[in-house]
Amino acid sequence: MSEPVTSPGQVTSSEPVTSPEPVTSPEPVTSPEPVTSPEQEPAPESAPSQPESTRSGPGRLLVAVYGLFALSASARAAVQIATKFGHAPVAYLLSALAGVVYIVATVTLGNGSPLARRIAFVSCSVEFIGVLAVGTWSLLDKPTFPDATVWSGYGSGYGYVPLVLPVFGLLWLRYWAKRTKTRPPAAAERSLSAASRRRPSGTPGARRSR
Repeated sequence: MSEPVTSPGQVTSSEPVTSPEPVTSPEPVTSPEPVTSPEQEPAPESAPSQPESTRSGPGRLLVAVYGLFALSASARAAVQIATKFGHAPVAYLLSALAGVVYIVATVTLGNGSPLARRIAFVSCSVEFIGVLAVGTWSLLDKPTFPDATVWSGYGSGYGYVPLVLPVFGLLWLRYWAKRTKTRPPAAAERSLSAASRRRPSGTPGARRSR
């Protein structure tokens, strides 16, 4: 038998026509978020090495000698005043004064702060003037000094150490006064270098977006 002839515009019912799948629009491609590099913390600056106070370096020996004189002078004066004050009251009181000056110098030189250095400067100046004044007085008026004191005879009973000790103390304090004046520019330079290390040079995300 001959197959039925269909017209060109007629669709046979034997094969169903499926509708084309809807075309979905492609999802928008999002640019990756810029990855910011963590801000690098500057490496902690190492603490400035000593000497950072008057008790460091040669100052240790200076503080030790002052401490020895503070102990010996104050103890000797305390014993003399307690046992035989009427024998030589002026000499024993001057020994007590010397002990107090040595104690103040020992504490302030050992502290090393700016205020302590000022007090130490005054203490060493009083000590030096006292050694010269008491030394001259003891040579001109020997009956007033029947017993030797720390400062009598310019400290001859102690090998003239009381005469040269305040000189070394004043020179050491003068050195520190010059050191503190020259320290601020170096500190400013360290702060600027730390700030430059703290500032980020650029982030990888920003360079990628370009």
